[in-house]
Amino acid sequence: MAAKQFDLVVIGAGPGGYVAAIRASQLGLKVAIVEREHMGGICLNWGCIPTKAMLRSSEVFHLMHRAKEFGLSATGIDYDLDAVVKRSRGVAKQLNSGVGHLMKKNKVEVLMGEASLPAKGKVSVKTEKGTEELSAKNIILATGARARELPGLEADGDLVWTYKHALMPPRMPKKLLVIGSGAIGIEFASFYNTLGADTTVVEVMDRILPVEDAEISAFAKKSFAKQGMKIMEKAMVKQLDRGKGKVTAHIEVGGKVEKIDFDTVISAVGIVGNTEGLGLEALGVKVDRTHVVTDEFCRTGVEGLYAIGDIAGAPWLAHKASHEGVMVAELIAGKNNVHPVKPESIAGCTYCHPQVASVGYSEAKAKELGYKVKVGRFPFIGNGKAIALGEAEGMVKTVFDEKTGELLGAHMIGAEVTELIQGYVVGRTLETTEEDLMNTVFPHPTLSEMMHESVLDAYDRVIHI
Repeated sequence: MAAKQFDLVVIGAGPGGYVAAIRASQLGLKVAIVEREHMGGICLNWGCIPTKAMLRSSEVFHLMHRAKEFGLSATGIDYDLDAVVKRSRGVAKQLNSGVGHLMKKNKVEVLMGEASLPAKGKVSVKTEKGTEELSAKNIILATGARARELPGLEADGDLVWTYKHALMPPRMPKKLLVIGSGAIGIEFASFYNTLGADTTVVEVMDRILPVEDAEISAFAKKSFAKQGMKIMEKAMVKQLDRGKGKVTAHIEVGGKVEKIDFDTVISAVGIVGNTEGLGLEALGVKVDRTHVVTDEFCRTGVEGLYAIGDIAGAPWLAHKASHEGVMVAELIAGKNNVHPVKPESIAGCTYCHPQVASVGYSEAKAKELGYKVKVGRFPFIGNGKAIALGEAEGMVKTVFDEKTGELLGAHMIGAEVTELIQGYVVGRTLETTEEDLMNTVFPHPTLSEMMHESVLDAYDRVIHI
């Protein structure tokens, strides 16, 4: 049977792949997309979206306990973990079917199956009905990544969980160990700790949330400790002894090994790219530590073959994948003026309690790059809206280039900062300076006023502290 012809075949229907397919179709290309598991990928089904649904439940639970502060009364406060999970799965399902609808609407042909690349411009798809051969001048790899498993710390779904088990827990952990304090680890630690699990977080680096600005990490550590979380930094889980209903973790910290018992362990020690079984080596695609090596336009060096999103390396964020998808689709369609996605202009958001968000360089990174910096800070306690919300814990920090006034980075911790950060993201995209931000009128009373005050503080003009 002759191979089906397309202008573009996208492998993987996560937030990188399905967005690339839609944009390419809008630009008049004939597009097929191949997905082996779920439309919407990890993000919609097992990542960004269901975790936020679960964290929202724990946030409401936390607020219910604070009812008295707001002049309200709530008694017999409890939760039903199965119902929390059910709501989260329902949210994911709704969005998953939405992606299927978008594919139809944009006339993208969907093939459910396992793809491989037998030759340049060829895609072979193993489906339930057999193998389908496709050919296309352009192919986008958007196969994503999966949880990294360390030897001896492998998940078993019972005592040791990956993020997938943590999203559909077989039981509520009583004593929980979370290995890794990046976004995924801290979000699950925050969720289970709020629901009452005795939670310990182990981080191998010298501080939790290691990609964030050091001041934000320190603030987060204090907040989490106040909530009863135990944080172990510069620590490493050497082995897990699994017994009946319990795990003994050997944790090396400060040169000594401590043995601590837990009933549940969540491993969140990073991710590995899904590069196997595609036939990349034979095509001459360069893979470095499970990630496909590309240039700034996501080209792999093999003509007509691109890689976007998690498989193409950090930052491992859905919004980065989507933007790369659009960029590559426009490149393939021959559009002029296509801009590469700049990693330092992509915001990172962590939905723990309190929330954490940042864009650009940390203070330390800016200095390391040779900038002379001006730094401003503003605490939530100085903001009327934050106090009215009962959310007076947090801070906004801004980093400027002393010479040009360029906004180099912004770092926040506190209520709703994952929504606030976008103001600074837009500012960086428009190449804003401190003067533009100072002359911008921020509405009152809003949390966003703290963004203004932090800028003013960097130039010794702060009003409310």
